[in-house]
Amino acid sequence: MGRYVLRRLVQLVPVFLGTTFLIYLLVWAIPGDPFAGKCGDRPCPDAYITRMRAEFHLDDNVVVQYARYLGNLVQGDFGQTFNGTSVGALIAAAYPVTVRLALVALLIEAVIGLAAGVLTGLRSGGYLDNLVLVSTLFLIAIPVFVTGYVLQTVLGLRLGLISPTVSPAAGFGELIVPGFVLGSLSMAYVARLTRTSIAENRRTDYVRTAVAKGLTPRRVVGVHLLRNSAIPVVTFLGVDLGSLMGGAIVTEGIFNIRGVGGLIFRSIQTKEGATVTGVVVLLVVVYLLMNLLVDVLYAVLDPRIRYD
Repeated sequence: MGRYVLRRLVQLVPVFLGTTFLIYLLVWAIPGDPFAGKCGDRPCPDAYITRMRAEFHLDDNVVVQYARYLGNLVQGDFGQTFNGTSVGALIAAAYPVTVRLALVALLIEAVIGLAAGVLTGLRSGGYLDNLVLVSTLFLIAIPVFVTGYVLQTVLGLRLGLISPTVSPAAGFGELIVPGFVLGSLSMAYVARLTRTSIAENRRTDYVRTAVAKGLTPRRVVGVHLLRNSAIPVVTFLGVDLGSLMGGAIVTEGIFNIRGVGGLIFRSIQTKEGATVTGVVVLLVVVYLLMNLLVDVLYAVLDPRIRYD
């Protein structure tokens, strides 16, 4: 296992370099004036634009720019915005909030989705199965911003059960409803994926053998059926963590959460390429590490899988 993990870490290096280069290229090579609007309603003076382009090396070849950026990134320097603010400081202030929101969403979708999928997979065709199928289809069909607006209006403005907006501290308790909104779509997919996997594995030979040996239903489901059925679900959940962090723009906007989503949105509006690049690079790291973690969990869930 140790050799496999080490080999995978080495393999992540070219993947990281390739993805971050594409991100850098797409962010900095797009047409448009990055200094548009930086001087108010008037166009920026030519002397200012020349000085800024020289300071941020915008006239260099994009490969040279990326090499310089990568060298600074290795040292923990994410660069600066055009007004001199450290990108690392902006990320340090916004990233923990989005991480908490994504973890709450992931926990909600894993617990509720797995529970609903297991119950309906074991008792397919019943009332609960039809209820879950209709409910998940309902969540899939409704856009996330509609779900967020309805919950904010009903629970926050009308019933007063929650605060309509999240405080700057953004504690875990305040993030339960926004986390449900963010993870609602994935929760529906987890429930359906778990149900399908459970229903398929119920008819396999190893499950019938476990039943024939006289094992209790709890042991058959918990040890034999659920562990093997959880492999596709774990794959989905592992990749979904990065998606939740990168796709939280709408949810953070509805509940006024000062996280990465709002930071990216504002940076795109103001054409702050350094901030966009820094945030997306961190999301790439999350994706790569979560994929590695999922591959390691395969061997834990399925004893037939061994990494030599």
